[in-house]
Amino acid sequence: MSRLSYKTLASGFEATGIYEDRRSRFIAQLTHIVSEDEANDYIAGVRARYHDARHNVPAWILSDGRERCSDDGEPSRTAGMPILEVLHGAGLADVCCVVTRYFGGTLLGPGGLVRAYTAATQIALTDAEKNNSLVEMRSVTRVTLTTVPYALYERIRHLASDAGGKVARADFEAEVFLAIDFKSGEEKPFIDALRELGSGNLLPMVQSPRFDAF
Repeated sequence: MSRLSYKTLASGFEATGIYEDRRSRFIAQLTHIVSEDEANDYIAGVRARYHDARHNVPAWILSDGRERCSDDGEPSRTAGMPILEVLHGAGLADVCCVVTRYFGGTLLGPGGLVRAYTAATQIALTDAEKNNSLVEMRSVTRVTLTTVPYALYERIRHLASDAGGKVARADFEAEVFLAIDFKSGEEKPFIDALRELGSGNLLPMVQSPRFDAF
């Protein structure tokens, strides 16, 4: 993973921002997505909602690095790219933003359009912040132990906590199964301490990093 963290919107929340300039009205809508198909579905839904608008300008970013934007008939690089730049500047991913424009009868010029699409997107972002709907996603590495003796369970749990880990799952059968999540890179001291504690008999399995709230 090239990045260790990013921000996204809480699932199911739609942030909005409205900006007006010389009677042109710009309505930004920002939501959480996890795939290009979800982005396309959301864009289609906004276009249906505002079918009478002159422009519905989309931009989206996925956490795997894919991104796309369109000017939807506005002059080149005056609409979609400014939206995308706001999303990047805020460290967002897995989001889609569509800014709807109702034309007010006065041409704003390239500079005016860039300012307007930027401002509407920033207002939507502020709306998400005010509603506590921005979620921090981090690169998380899970360490699992399949056969932990009961006598060592508490010591291992404290070692994990001291290293910044969180117990995600604990199953108590004949022995204890443990799954512990760490911010990626912070699991190494725990694994070293574990090997010392178990004299090499405790065998942790380290899963591939994934993005998750932590």
